[in-house]
Amino acid sequence: MSGHSKWHSIKHKKAATDAKRGKLFNKLARQIEVAARSGGGDMDMNLRLRGAGQAAKDANMPNDKIDRAVAKGSGQIEGATYEEIIYEAYGPDGVAIMIDALTDNRNRTVGEIRHLLTKHNGHLGDSGSVAWNFTQRGVITLPTEGNEEDSVLEVVLEAGAQDMRTEGDQYEITTDPKDFVQVRDALRSAGIDVSHAELTRIAGSTVQLDEDAARKILRLMDAIEEQDDVQNVSANFDISDDIMERLKDEE
Repeated sequence: MSGHSKWHSIKHKKAATDAKRGKLFNKLARQIEVAARSGGGDMDMNLRLRGAGQAAKDANMPNDKIDRAVAKGSGQIEGATYEEIIYEAYGPDGVAIMIDALTDNRNRTVGEIRHLLTKHNGHLGDSGSVAWNFTQRGVITLPTEGNEEDSVLEVVLEAGAQDMRTEGDQYEITTDPKDFVQVRDALRSAGIDVSHAELTRIAGSTVQLDEDAARKILRLMDAIEEQDDVQNVSANFDISDDIMERLKDEE
């Protein structure tokens, strides 16, 4: 899980500090629209929609934007039709990358992603080339400060979580995708604030990177994450804590 954990903590720190709220809201709105289109606009009946809606609320997305996205997805008002696409790719030093996108123009999206990969010494892979190393999981993080480990562990295990570990000043909880919403809701019901919750992909084996390679892959991951159609990026790299500290000083 190390590769996912490092990128996970970096990207959500950036999301909290960078002036990119509009882009984030657009991505969240797409997730809500697709969830509503596939399972209806009732959050109580549509677990995927409930998860997407809660992610939007966690990001402080205005309620009127959430409601509008639900209305578009459920056909109450006109909206674009988004297609879910998964791209498999390789970055510098052979790092395997999985890219989840929602697009209304497949040709535009693949062209832009291919350009980003080429610019950063990466390339698209064939279907199945890297997917075998990744498993979809729910990942929930919350601060260690103010949260007693045994109490949190009891709540999440009872709700169906697979694992909980400490990553710096955060607890990171992993779940099967089908139990993701249930575990997240159990934490909230117990009065435990969640820092972030998402469905993502976790690599089974990772590539250990030196400082130069780490710098390159983080630039690529950041560039892919910024592409408008991309919803989630996962990779199988690992970076030592001392290298991470030096890279943080460069930000």
